[in-house]
Amino acid sequence: MSLLGIDVGTTGCKAALFSTDGEQLASAYAEYDVQHPQPGWAELDSARVWALVKTLIAQVAAQAGRDPVRALSVSSMGEAVVPVTFERQALAPSMLNFDLRGEEFLPDLRERIDPQRLYNINGNTLGNQYSLTKLMWLQRHQPGLYERCDLFLHWSGFISFMLGAEPVVDYSLANRTLLFDLDQADWSAELMAQAGLDRGKFPRAVPSGSLVGAVSPALARELGLPAGVAIAAAAHDQNANAVGCGVIQEGQAVYGMGTYTCITPVFRRRIDPARMLARGLNTEHHAAPGRFVSFIYNQGGALLKWYRDTFAAVEKRQAAVSGRDLYADLIGEIPPGPSGVLVLPHFIPTGPPEFVSDSSGVMVGLKLETTRGEILKGILEGTTYYLKECTQTLPSAGIQIHDYRAVGGGSKSDAWIQLSADILGAPFVRPRVTEAGALGAAILAGVGAGVFASVEQGVAALVKVERTFEPDPAHGAQYSANFERYRQLWPLMRDFLTSAHS
Repeated sequence: MSLLGIDVGTTGCKAALFSTDGEQLASAYAEYDVQHPQPGWAELDSARVWALVKTLIAQVAAQAGRDPVRALSVSSMGEAVVPVTFERQALAPSMLNFDLRGEEFLPDLRERIDPQRLYNINGNTLGNQYSLTKLMWLQRHQPGLYERCDLFLHWSGFISFMLGAEPVVDYSLANRTLLFDLDQADWSAELMAQAGLDRGKFPRAVPSGSLVGAVSPALARELGLPAGVAIAAAAHDQNANAVGCGVIQEGQAVYGMGTYTCITPVFRRRIDPARMLARGLNTEHHAAPGRFVSFIYNQGGALLKWYRDTFAAVEKRQAAVSGRDLYADLIGEIPPGPSGVLVLPHFIPTGPPEFVSDSSGVMVGLKLETTRGEILKGILEGTTYYLKECTQTLPSAGIQIHDYRAVGGGSKSDAWIQLSADILGAPFVRPRVTEAGALGAAILAGVGAGVFASVEQGVAALVKVERTFEPDPAHGAQYSANFERYRQLWPLMRDFLTSAHS
């Protein structure tokens, strides 16, 4: 018997199969490109991603051997939704959170919805990265599509629905719309009315790990799955990451190193909204019941992909043929010790605390002798400085972090983890399975199917630790000096943009 975890991200998806004692039996990955049909637009081809997910499921199911799949679950990126019909047809591409469509509605929403009231209900601050403004844009600019759509499903719910499950959303992903009542664990009639959206187009909300159906017989035959494979609701990918690396207790935090570099601390009760608002911190249901999380993030992995595509285009084509791990080769070029290149990682709209949409990336310290490895290290350092600036405010909000767990594709790199430990001045633990989103989804599949009595039991059975990285004090002192220089970049950039627009 095995458990299948599927993780659908912004630029790629993964399926992984695990035995009930934590052995990874098979895995498969596929990458896809974000489409930019117009300036400022960013979307995924819904039909193409669905087809790729089916291919991955078939690949891993074929390797199950004597451990046939018992249950599956799907974790996914946060805010993006897919418009679908009750007949399980995707109607359009899926707008991503950094798509600029919907910004036009923010001024009016700020006038009508008090920030404190919004946070009290939803646990988030108003911004265009959430689903709400994207849906308002669809309603105004593509009314025909909006009317034809029966349901807006997050990617986790969309893939599960296409496989045969009920149309549902778990609490954590529902929260990413700005339309969910955190305390009531249901859609907010007040926020729906303020947005002018139809409650009937939103699915039933359920806790992570809930049993929501089974793979349809036709798809089971097509994908090589046994009959009756259970489908459980998973979670927002960052919460599935947390489950998959064992971050389910207060004081622990995920350090997700994927398309987004994201710190996810865990806490037991809602913190005073005023303290959270002052730091741009959200509050969201964890996939583990009775706990909450917050997110501190930037697009570190996306910048690494941009670097690869821009500075190593030839090697990328060669790696596609040879199968070499190009990311490992590129990170292998970074020099020891802190870089002389400082990078402001504002290449696309930022996360907390300011959610800056009108900025640009900055590189400082380039010389003729600067190597591309130094530039890459500057990028990785810059994304980590950004996170350090945010984490320094956490203790005064009542959030403590004493245990970082490094997961995601970037956590395969010893150099990147060590750099992060040195800058943040804290030990980093790497679990044996670093693609923790898929493992977390598998654990939640096991909970839904009754294989595990609780998330805690699933974590104890499947999550294993590989190595701990201690911070280097000498490098830490150098990074502290560079960090103070880094902190000057955004104020300078803000002044430049202000003068340029005047």
